[in-house]
Amino acid sequence: MRALALRFANVVEDSTEMSGFFDSLGLSRMELPEEAAGFEGSIHLAGESWIETWQSGEQMPAGLMLQIVVDDAEKFAEHARSNGLDPQGPMDAHGERIYMLTAPGGLQISFQSALDSGEA
Repeated sequence: MRALALRFANVVEDSTEMSGFFDSLGLSRMELPEEAAGFEGSIHLAGESWIETWQSGEQMPAGLMLQIVVDDAEKFAEHARSNGLDPQGPMDAHGERIYMLTAPGGLQISFQSALDSGEA
């Protein structure tokens, strides 16, 4: 059971401004996946991790989310529950199994792992 990478998701009123900021910082933009068609925003690479910036709207309220990419989301959920946490899920989307938690102070956190090719 181990964490593989972090993703930081930032949903803001002006995604163009925030995306430009990360461009100016020198981070490379990743081509947006098909699932992102119709959304304004960007994904900037940071090693094995990345930063997502999305335009807020009716389907996507403004806020921050820390996404932890793990090797086995089921094992992480089991471990979290055994330590008194209440992960919500799973939800399968974008080829990943995803669980959600709210950390102290209100930070939204997800942890997810790639689905096996036989799962969906």
